Amino acid sequence: MPLEVQSVGRTVGPRPYEPRWQDVVLYALGVGARRDELEFLYEKHGPKILPTFAVVPAYPVVEELFGLVGGNPLGLVHGGQSVRVHRLARPQGRWLTTGRVEGVYDLRRLATAVLSTRTEDDTGTLLFETTWTLVYRFDGGFGGPPPPRRTRLLPPDRSPRWRRIERTVEEQALLYRLSGDLNPLHADPEVARAAGFEAPILHGLCTFGFVGRAVLRAACDGDPERLVALHADFSRPVVPGQTLVVEGWDPDDGRIALRVSVEERPQEPVLTNVWAEVR
Repeated sequence: MPLEVQSVGRTVGPRPYEPRWQDVVLYALGVGARRDELEFLYEKHGPKILPTFAVVPAYPVVEELFGLVGGNPLGLVHGGQSVRVHRLARPQGRWLTTGRVEGVYDLRRLATAVLSTRTEDDTGTLLFETTWTLVYRFDGGFGGPPPPRRTRLLPPDRSPRWRRIERTVEEQALLYRLSGDLNPLHADPEVARAAGFEAPILHGLCTFGFVGRAVLRAACDGDPERLVALHADFSRPVVPGQTLVVEGWDPDDGRIALRVSVEERPQEPVLTNVWAEVR
C-alpha cells in the first residue's frame, strides 16, 4: 500500500481508555522499574504513573493513524517521540484520546510521517500530548514535500552533570510489548531478519521509558510531577540485554540535554536530540 499524502489532517477518535493500576505497574516493569521504585509498582503506594506512560492510551489511536497513512509496514520503524505532560491523573476513570496525521514527507530514499495525540480525562482536562515521528524505509521517492527543518539540542562540550546506568534484560521487549505495542519486529526473529536486523530489537519507546526513569531519579528527586516533557530521536537499535547509559547536563533554555548510548557501543548514541523539561 503506498503512502497516502491525502491522509494529512485526518483525525481519529476520541477513543476511550480505562486505566487500571495493573496497566501502570506493567508499563513500569516494562521500562525497567526496580523494587526500590515501589511507588510505581505497588497499588498500596499509589501506584504513581510514570510520565512516559502517556504513550499507552495513545497506542490504539496511533495504530488507526498508521492505517490512514499506509506504506510498507515491514519497513516501518519509529523515528522519534515527544511526550508533554499536563496532568498526571490516577489510574482510574475513563480517558479519551484523539489523534491526527500532521504530515507525510518525502526524503527520496526514505519517507516520514508525523502523528499527534491528545489524551483527556472524562471531565475534559488535558492530561497528555504526544508526537510520533515514523520512518518508512521502503517508501521514499513518492514525490511528496520534504519535512520542515527542526532545531536540535546537542549535549554541551563538557562533562555531564550526572550519569545513570540502566540495564535491560533479554526479555525486555517481550515484557514491554504487553503494554500495547505488539509489532512482531520486537518478538519474532524471522520478522526481524526480514526487516534487516539480526534479531528482535528493543522498542524505541521502551528505551524512551528507561530514559524517562533515569531523568526522574537524577533530576527530579524521583517525583514524576516534575517531568514536564521528554523528546528523543531514535537513531540506532538497542538489543534486549544491552546496558543503557544516560547522561544529563544542567538545563539550557529550560531544557536538560541528554546523551543516551549503550555500554556495548559507547561511541554511538542510540538516541539523539534528546532533551527533557523539568520543574
